[in-house]
Amino acid sequence: MTKKTFTLYDPALLLPAMGAALRKLHPAVQWRNPVMFVVYVGSLFTTLLWLQALTGEGEAPAGFILAVTLWLWFTVLFANFAEALAEGRSKAQAASLRGIKQETWARKLQEPRYGADWQSVRGSELRKGDVVLVEAGDPAGALIPADGEVIEGVASVDESAITGESAPVIRESGGDFSAVTGGTRVLSDWLVVRVTVNPGETFVDRMIAMVEGARRQKTPNEIALTILLVALTIVFLGVTVTLLPFSLFAVDATGAGSPVGITVLVALLVCLIPTTIAGLLSAIGVAGMSRMLQANVIATSGRAVEAAGDVDVLLMDKTGTITLGNRQAAAFLPAEGVREAELADAAQLASLADETPEGRSIVVLAKQQYNLRERNIHALDAHFIHFSAQTRMSGVDLGGRQIRKGSAEAIRMHVESLGGSLPRSVAIQVGEVSRRGSTPLVVAEDKRVLGVIELKDIVKGGIKERFAELRRMGIKTVMVTGDNRITAAAIAAEAGVDDFLAEATPEAKLALIRQYQAEGRLVAMTGDGTNDAPALAQADVAVAMNSGTQAAKEAGNMVDLDSNPTKLIEVVETGKQMLMTRGSLTTFSIANDIAKYFAIIPAAFVGTYPQLAALNVMGLSSPASAILSAVIFNALIIVFLIPLALKGVPYRPLGAAVLLRRNLALYGLGGILVPFLGIKLIDLLLTASGLA
Repeated sequence: MTKKTFTLYDPALLLPAMGAALRKLHPAVQWRNPVMFVVYVGSLFTTLLWLQALTGEGEAPAGFILAVTLWLWFTVLFANFAEALAEGRSKAQAASLRGIKQETWARKLQEPRYGADWQSVRGSELRKGDVVLVEAGDPAGALIPADGEVIEGVASVDESAITGESAPVIRESGGDFSAVTGGTRVLSDWLVVRVTVNPGETFVDRMIAMVEGARRQKTPNEIALTILLVALTIVFLGVTVTLLPFSLFAVDATGAGSPVGITVLVALLVCLIPTTIAGLLSAIGVAGMSRMLQANVIATSGRAVEAAGDVDVLLMDKTGTITLGNRQAAAFLPAEGVREAELADAAQLASLADETPEGRSIVVLAKQQYNLRERNIHALDAHFIHFSAQTRMSGVDLGGRQIRKGSAEAIRMHVESLGGSLPRSVAIQVGEVSRRGSTPLVVAEDKRVLGVIELKDIVKGGIKERFAELRRMGIKTVMVTGDNRITAAAIAAEAGVDDFLAEATPEAKLALIRQYQAEGRLVAMTGDGTNDAPALAQADVAVAMNSGTQAAKEAGNMVDLDSNPTKLIEVVETGKQMLMTRGSLTTFSIANDIAKYFAIIPAAFVGTYPQLAALNVMGLSSPASAILSAVIFNALIIVFLIPLALKGVPYRPLGAAVLLRRNLALYGLGGILVPFLGIKLIDLLLTASGLA
């Protein structure tokens, strides 16, 4: 996927967002946000009051009503702008994805095999079950026309249009690397592909739909928060409506003073209801999905992003996630009576033609420890024995010497066939290496066993610290591996995971997820194979690798375009950041009401109850200035908080209790103090300019 990054206020996004904010003024759109709909109705009502005031019969000066009305409309527009800007960023990303889609022609095969007759059809005409031939070098047939599964052939495929990774990948029939994506290109050889989707259902189509903010469904937490905000709005609406008859009654009973105006009551209502979080709530959700896309992860819904923030159990494969996945030679352990240098020399000779990562690491370790280098394979006149599944060993025949390396059992059988035996000390070394979580490789020359090479699956650097961070956040990490319990326990201890599942089968993984869910926990996992599909479908957050099978991608609710299993940790952090942002802004929004109370209540009712002037603790210059200052601050604070809503609050790996205390201290106390300062500053500016 060609990534294009957008700055927060990119000019390419600002103008469309402003236009979208105006279009969102339609009542049918405003109704979706009940809190802002109340502001919308209040704006319409004060507009009518201003028109009435122009006739000379207004309940307040026309200039004052106009000022309040304009800032109420600005409040609605700024909330619309925040949502439109977040959606605009997502739509811009979706537009870059649309560039991947192009009309292609496909060779539709009459029979599902290479060499069968074919006819040329448009890619958009292909249906699920059709079989196509994709061949490198063919201008009309090198582009894979639709998502599918390889049923014959093996080829190098360029997936940079989807993943952004320039290195080609191998796709072949069978196994976990048979899925291909429409829009990618075959670079070598050919593939016979069975189409697995209908038009409009391709991976690229789904990606575009996922990142379109306009199609985002509200998440359960978002719905619950909206209900709370609506409840607060109804309470404040009831309080505000009853203030007018109380004011009229007080004036009539005392025969002095003046009742509160309707414009002032509307301003009071708008300032007291939680407009800040209501105006930014949707933008926070859209921005969360957008940040996932920036990490090259496609989330099927905002619900998946939110669930990632609530996860408290992570299931991770050992290979490729916790360890590098390639076993490396770590030590030479000679048998009794054998020098370590002799063992290293024989091991290197046996590995010179071994192109596996393990074989190359043995050569490198011998070079590093004993300076064994610059050996010419051809000059040695050696005959190399390559590894086979039958013999389970490899080696070299060199000048009458037979050097072999392989599993302990394979070498034991080999030396016994030559009249030798496996020494007890070597058998003990093999057991110790296995208990450490490493793989023992035994080396023998003729019938003499020289010792053991310890192959170690290297734990990724920094992964232990990442797990410690997750532990501080209250997240339990579980390593899933096919290794035996002894090996799994050793690697788990080195990596710092909380628990492990050894000798894992699809059924065992599924049972473990269900067990955690029965305890009320939310589980996240990654997978790429068909055998992972049941567990992915069961997990609350399931990140499927883009390089994996179609079944895995369909079972997951997120797709990692980079196919990096470690990305699961980043996914959880992004989800938690979205929840932290929502919580922080909610705290700030509700705390805002305290300062607005001290600004508007004295100003609104000082004409009815002169004693309320004592509550003017901010020393605002006049009732009109106090009310207008509060309304202006209420509108502008949304603009100032848009960057925080889109970027998210800074992420820190902390537990829920610590985060709550931080929120209350920073955003709760800040939500009280900032409005006092802001309203007072606006009052000074209005007074100095003569506008109030």
